[in-house]
Amino acid sequence: MADKFEFISASDKPALLAFSSPSWLDIVKAALQDLGYKVHTAATHSDFLVRFSQVRYHVVILEELFAANNIEENVTLKDLQTMPMSLRRHATFILVGDSFQTFTPMQAFQQSVHAVINSSELFLMQQLIEKAVAENTLFLTSFHQAQARAYAETPK
Repeated sequence: MADKFEFISASDKPALLAFSSPSWLDIVKAALQDLGYKVHTAATHSDFLVRFSQVRYHVVILEELFAANNIEENVTLKDLQTMPMSLRRHATFILVGDSFQTFTPMQAFQQSVHAVINSSELFLMQQLIEKAVAENTLFLTSFHQAQARAYAETPK
């Protein structure tokens, strides 16, 4: 189900969700809204790619079985994994599913996301989102500082 057009201002924190499970979607959406995010949902793989290309989302949360029978069939995840880092560096990517152990760095690295969350811990979703975003922000702080310095030193 596609959302109606919604204006995103500079002070907004947009989030994009891609879930096949309606109950999981409701839990994650509520957690993000409680954290002050403007939440958009993608209904299909192509809907996800269109939305992701139009807005600089702060958080992207994807179900491992989004429109797929197994993780290998998840076209959206495959597209994210092959996307250049320059197109995805602005967002914190979280993958939710039954086959993950929450916040296992190697599983997240294998899936090219910032964090993985086991679906049995969805009741902690708000805290887990905060933790993932904080860790990603801390990790990229040096990069953003160097990028800002390089931009400031560029002749105008």
